[in-house]
Amino acid sequence: MPTATMPTARPIKTTQAAHALATVVIVPGLRERVAEHWQTLLEAKLAKTRAVVSVPPLREEALDCAARVEAIERTVRAVQGPLIFVAHSGGVIMLLHWAQKYRHAVQGALLAAPPDFETPLPAGYPTLETLQAHGWLPVPASPLPFPSLVAASSNDPLAALPRVEAMAVQWGSTVVHVGAVGHLNPASGYGEWLRAEQLLQQIDNGYFL
Repeated sequence: MPTATMPTARPIKTTQAAHALATVVIVPGLRERVAEHWQTLLEAKLAKTRAVVSVPPLREEALDCAARVEAIERTVRAVQGPLIFVAHSGGVIMLLHWAQKYRHAVQGALLAAPPDFETPLPAGYPTLETLQAHGWLPVPASPLPFPSLVAASSNDPLAALPRVEAMAVQWGSTVVHVGAVGHLNPASGYGEWLRAEQLLQQIDNGYFL
């Protein structure tokens, strides 16, 4: 069974569950909208019971980190009340850059399969030089101003587990080991990822242990 560890001792319990649920903000990675991606499926499922919005993909400025940050900001400005982010892959890095620039009422974040942008990625992904030129590097290494869970895969081709754990320490995040799930994308067999709903409920209830 996957286990959760907390690199930074910070027990947190909020009372948000007693009030209206926070709006969930889906932050995709560097991809177009994919119907079979777990974030897309989660958004459709959540929309039946609560407020949920998704940061739209960018085409002409797809690799521009600053443009991605502004896309997040435009999305959350249209939301009233507290937010819960559900970010995946490059969306995690976008959110880190956003959090350095903007402040909103954020109840928490699920950071799923963050990539290691400071280590050369496999063929077919942006090079370090391309990431540097488009503002992704350096990856922010300071603690996030809100609590977060990092869903860490044991066999992610875009980030070795020790690197994910080390980044989580820098961000002040709780690490949740979710097993051998690859990069948590359709190429890895996901598809619906039911663990996301469990982790989201955990954030709703204010538990980050």
